[in-house]
Amino acid sequence: MLFAMTQILLVGADGQVGQELRQTLARLGAVIAVGREALDLTQPAQVAAVVADTQPNWIVNAAAYTAVDKAESEAETAYQVNAIAPGLLAKAAHQMGAGLLQISTDYVFDGQQGVPYTEAQATAPLGVYGASKLAGEQAIRAACPLHLILRTAWIYGSYGKSNFVKTMLRLGQERQEVRVVVDQIGSPTWAKDIAATIAQLLPQLTPETAGIYHYTNSGVASWYDFAVAIFEDALQLGWPLKIQQVVPITTADYPLPAKRPAFSALSSSKIQPLLGGPPPHWRSSLRLMLSEWQTLSQGR
Repeated sequence: MLFAMTQILLVGADGQVGQELRQTLARLGAVIAVGREALDLTQPAQVAAVVADTQPNWIVNAAAYTAVDKAESEAETAYQVNAIAPGLLAKAAHQMGAGLLQISTDYVFDGQQGVPYTEAQATAPLGVYGASKLAGEQAIRAACPLHLILRTAWIYGSYGKSNFVKTMLRLGQERQEVRVVVDQIGSPTWAKDIAATIAQLLPQLTPETAGIYHYTNSGVASWYDFAVAIFEDALQLGWPLKIQQVVPITTADYPLPAKRPAFSALSSSKIQPLLGGPPPHWRSSLRLMLSEWQTLSQGR
């Protein structure tokens, strides 16, 4: 059980999940939120120093190098942030008897099997980003037995600089037509749902429950399906969109430096007993996010 004086070190506090976690973790204890300015994860000495200074009971790492295409040419930086730093956090957590929760990704899989991946299935990342995140998982498992690795996917939310939903809304206000990939399938997942799940999981993290879990919103969609849904719901909310047509294209039509998994849906069956049921469907969470983002945008 977590008590009022519990110290929770939140790393990556300025990202779209991190900003949600600032709020959801606050009811569990004192949140020490550090962003990129306070902690440069490419500097190992800083990682150790922050943990030593804060003496947390729990570390939640929401930080990551997520520039999937840029990672192909910046592999060293990607590995420093996604693999080496999580390993150092795990080592420090174990030395002081703390637990660690790490956010990971569907990109640890190659997306070839066509049905949702379980935690027990073999990983096979296609690019540097996925490989670096997998290396981070492995470093954590080796250094800190009291860990929970939460793989998720297709994250979007009201906070953070950019995500697919915000990009589509911007393009929909600027253009009458957008072209979106139709042959990559996954589960769009709201950052607020991830943060709520993490706050629900932390008090349940014990040596018996430690390990890897998958969490995304329920249901699957292509990026094309996701874009169509964004525009449909945004128009219903009164967003001033110019968009008239969403054109489906293939991955081959829009080549990028990094390969993406074609089908990266994750099975949530393992985590459901800890959550008390299935995650919300992606479409219902999308509507809630769009309404929230509209309110936040109008208030600026």
